[in-house]
Amino acid sequence: MLTPQDIALICSASHGDPFAVLGPHRLRPKHCSVRCFLPHAQSVQVVSPQGAALADLVRRTGTDFFEAAVPMAMDTPYQLQVQWADGQHSTMEDPYRFPLVLGEMDVWLLGEGTHLRPFEVLGAHPSEMLGVAGTRFAVWAPNASRVSVVGDFNFWDGRRHPMRLRRECGVWELFLPGVGAGALYKFELRSASGQVLPAHADPYALQAELRPATASVVGQLPAKIALASGRQQANALDAPVSIYEVHLGSWRRASDASGRWLTWDELADTLIPYAQDLGFTHLELLPISEHPFDGSWGYQPVGMYAPTSRFGDAAGFGRLVQRCHDAGLGLILDWVPAHFPSDAHGLANFDGTHLYEYADPREGFHQDWNTLIYNLGRTEVSNFLVGNALYWLERFGVDGLRVDAVASMLYRDYSRKAGEWLPNVHGGRENLEAIAFLKRVNEVVGEHCPHAITLAEESTAFPAVSRPTYAGGLGFHYKWNMGWMHDTLTYMARDPIHRQHHQGEMTFGLVYAFNENFVLPISHDEVVHGKGSLLTKMPGDRWQQLANVRAYLGYMWAHPGKKLLFMGCEFAQEREWRHEHSLDWHLLDDPAHAGVQRLVRDLNRLYRATPALYQKDFVSAGFEWIDHSDAAHSVLSFVRHGLDANTFTLVVCNFTPQVQSGYRLGVPQPGVYREVLNTDSAHYGGSNVGTPLGSAHTEPTPWHGKPCSVRLTLPPLATVFFEWKA
Repeated sequence: MLTPQDIALICSASHGDPFAVLGPHRLRPKHCSVRCFLPHAQSVQVVSPQGAALADLVRRTGTDFFEAAVPMAMDTPYQLQVQWADGQHSTMEDPYRFPLVLGEMDVWLLGEGTHLRPFEVLGAHPSEMLGVAGTRFAVWAPNASRVSVVGDFNFWDGRRHPMRLRRECGVWELFLPGVGAGALYKFELRSASGQVLPAHADPYALQAELRPATASVVGQLPAKIALASGRQQANALDAPVSIYEVHLGSWRRASDASGRWLTWDELADTLIPYAQDLGFTHLELLPISEHPFDGSWGYQPVGMYAPTSRFGDAAGFGRLVQRCHDAGLGLILDWVPAHFPSDAHGLANFDGTHLYEYADPREGFHQDWNTLIYNLGRTEVSNFLVGNALYWLERFGVDGLRVDAVASMLYRDYSRKAGEWLPNVHGGRENLEAIAFLKRVNEVVGEHCPHAITLAEESTAFPAVSRPTYAGGLGFHYKWNMGWMHDTLTYMARDPIHRQHHQGEMTFGLVYAFNENFVLPISHDEVVHGKGSLLTKMPGDRWQQLANVRAYLGYMWAHPGKKLLFMGCEFAQEREWRHEHSLDWHLLDDPAHAGVQRLVRDLNRLYRATPALYQKDFVSAGFEWIDHSDAAHSVLSFVRHGLDANTFTLVVCNFTPQVQSGYRLGVPQPGVYREVLNTDSAHYGGSNVGTPLGSAHTEPTPWHGKPCSVRLTLPPLATVFFEWKA
């Protein structure tokens, strides 16, 4: 029997089981009671789908609750014809006559946290139920006492559409007829104690409002993308991989007075041909998951499943990915499972408890970033993120995920003082739950998306980051070489007169270069927070600064490891990067900056055309020192080997501003060594010094332990590549 307390709880949006009260309820065969709560309704009539009147519902005194016995079977379709207090009339479906949203298998998998693709059932999905179009809503909030869908379709009123709890998995669900793609919505929750919480955006939302608005947007789940032809080989360890890292909001802005962001399609029209012309093989985008604060660059996401609305809708992002592949470019996304912001509309304190984050701040709060840490020991949270990785790879066809801040995940004492962290169950500092999570992500990606790659930004000496999990590793395909970046930039910042005392900063990376599958990153982190641009890190006058940049880029492209360059570095951006401004494209009017850009283009072309520079990146047989000990002249020389034993590339670097004439260098084979790229070329803004006629013939003089040698003219502050011909 319906009690006054039930009605009062429905009217106050406090009832934890609205389907026990609302909708049709069997009285006797072919008769049922129909109940509804419709604030501001004047009268309500039950009608057939064809409009025939079946019964007038009676208002409970002093409420907007209506009920009556109706001569129909429980499964008879019906509608509600409503006259509103303002005189308007409408005919509407009753959400509480529709059956369960989640299937039993989905409930079971969600309950144990093993649903590989939870995004297919959680969130908001336009669909049809009992022949009626609408949207299925489902949200995980096991500790809430009541959850409602609120949106622009119900005046953001939490009383109107409370949801049903599937207790087996802690998921609340509701089908809302008439709600379609584009509708704005959130979830309004009451905690276990009955407190109304700030309305939350949907963790599984496929679209979101543009900041500062915070609502989720009902979106259509993208179809699965078929594997793009050739992408698996293009991402392979023995392929040339040269990555252009981009923050879309500040790469280029509209040229008109608005200075607005470009749309996905405008970015496809401009960014893709630009990267293609410069010879990059991949684009890497700073996180595009929805985020509230522009200045976070996307690294504090609240909408992990929603491409940011700054550039348009999710379909536009899908077109960008497809056009990358059509142009032969791979696309990598920065992905952030390490932390999330505490914004009230996000995941923090989601159902009145620390649902997604660790409760203890010694585990659950990042002091460096003032953000929260996912509780990866909770299977549903881990599953939320594993599913998110599959979502981007399967539903948009992206080539890979660069995982941010892996070191902060691996260690419980990351950036914490003694007493500010909790040890693991064995008393150690390793975060065992995070390690298990990272392994699982990489295993799932490997099994279900074999074309895709994962790349770890990991700044410590944690072992076997880029080794398979079956061999004891974390399972990443690649690891960013943060040590190489730090050491070499420290060296390059020194006055050349002092470099002779620090040669090891340039060579130390070769001691461990083959322990992991390394990417050499000159990333966004190196051009912010007072670090200055790549150009302004360099010593000397402007000519020497530019020469240093060119020499350094040459060394980077010659060094074992895949390449990554942050936008602007390719033309020696002068100002430190700022998220609210476009790059300084006017610098390309200066021949010196245009010369650096031409160098990057030629480095990429040489790299892709020279298998010796990439085929054996991760084995010691691909690299051979000629001489790393000539610190007095700050000269480094080495050979890169490919699979073909009869071809190799000789590289010589001079990190002083002095020309080294008649420089004798031992070489592996007799023959002719021809310059194929010289970073001091006038074409790039250099002084155009080089070996006479661009070639050197070997002499039968053993040197550097080699059977023959050549005499070279080494240009100042330059890297020179030579090809060998017998």
